[in-house]
Amino acid sequence: MYLTTEKKKEIFKKYGKSENDTGSTEGQIALFSHRIDHLSSHLKNNAKDFNTERSLVRLVGKRRSLLDYLKAKDIVRYREVIKELGIRK
Repeated sequence: MYLTTEKKKEIFKKYGKSENDTGSTEGQIALFSHRIDHLSSHLKNNAKDFNTERSLVRLVGKRRSLLDYLKAKDIVRYREVIKELGIRK
């Protein structure tokens, strides 16, 4: 399993307010980014896995909408998240 409970807690502890704060926008964006990286590497090896491709497109859309929300709400936090995660826009 690529995403264990410990890994989720570590992501939320690093990017959220605490490891139990799973609702923070930054934590959710970081979690989506981790999942997107995993699915991208899976698709490099399995090019014809169309279900995974669809899931990847949906995750990217969800992350994009969260980033748009964060950008409208607080531009400083948005820039910090983009820089920390290495997401280009």
